[in-house]
Amino acid sequence: MLKVGSISFGGPAAHISLLQDEVVERRQWLNAPHFLDLVAATNLIPGPNASEMAMYIGLIRAGWIGLVVGGLAFLLPGAALSGLLAWVYLRYGALPEISRVFSMGIEPVVLVVVLATVWRLGRTALRTWDLWFWAGAALILSLLGVSPVWIFLGTALVALLSRPVYHGPEALLVFLGANLPAAPVASVAPTLERIGMVFLKTGALLFGSGMVLFAFLEKELVPLGWLSRSQLVDAIAVGQMTPGPVLSSATFIGWLLAGPGGAVVATVAIFLPAFVLIAVGGPRLPRLRTWLPARQVLNAVAAASLGVLLSVGVEIGRGVAWNVPSGLVAAAGLFFLTVLRVPAWCVFLFGIVAGALRSFA
Repeated sequence: MLKVGSISFGGPAAHISLLQDEVVERRQWLNAPHFLDLVAATNLIPGPNASEMAMYIGLIRAGWIGLVVGGLAFLLPGAALSGLLAWVYLRYGALPEISRVFSMGIEPVVLVVVLATVWRLGRTALRTWDLWFWAGAALILSLLGVSPVWIFLGTALVALLSRPVYHGPEALLVFLGANLPAAPVASVAPTLERIGMVFLKTGALLFGSGMVLFAFLEKELVPLGWLSRSQLVDAIAVGQMTPGPVLSSATFIGWLLAGPGGAVVATVAIFLPAFVLIAVGGPRLPRLRTWLPARQVLNAVAAASLGVLLSVGVEIGRGVAWNVPSGLVAAAGLFFLTVLRVPAWCVFLFGIVAGALRSFA
């Protein structure tokens, strides 16, 4: 998990890709259906999905100590680097100029890795037409802007009640336009206790992609004057340029608000709900997997998670500055993954080197 947390650039889709490559393809700790069940389960509970996957895999492999070690090892690299960047930011007033490296090299590679993961997992998950329906419906709803939490909860509900599943497409439309509102906080100074409460609440309510974090924080922190909008944008950049979960931006923001103590409090608070939820709910998943209605729900949500994952790839593809060099980087990454079967983390390193060469040439 320390290895994956150190090299997993590109957001939760890329993190899941690297975890799948490590624990399913290479080490064979889990088979593909079990891995997809874990993806589906973590998508149904609040918190950072990739971090919860790391905790869950640790729980399966080594019990409670595995949960703690796996989770902390996955989170440590990104949090430590975010803290270092916060120190540089406050000392020098700007982040290092490396965003061009990511736009030129990492983004095309992330797109390729996401698409390759959807392809690999889809061959296992999408075994029947009703599962194809769930994947397609989730893709459409996600592209329309529906929150992943409503997609997954709607999928679970209709899959449980519908026979056959694909008779209920209109039921999913009930969830269109739904949002998770963030409750306002009082206009007060950012003490450690208040910082902890804001990030604890955010960690407990956060569903789907870690990028939703910034929507929460924009409503919570910017109106209070705790952060400016430019600082929030810089925090998003830190989340993208550091490995591991994007929620490690909490370390950066906490440092800006209250120094090293704020960084520690914000980091612990935002990830604590995930540890608790996996510790409490994790041991019950094997029992659910043997219960037929639960299997129906998990199969449907696993298929829907692939649709949401593919929508992430679509959005990444829209954001790439496509030209001949970026196209060549994407094509080379696809060749390395599919033909040479190079590990995904090596393809990420290739993207960083390619982006650096293009940026500084």
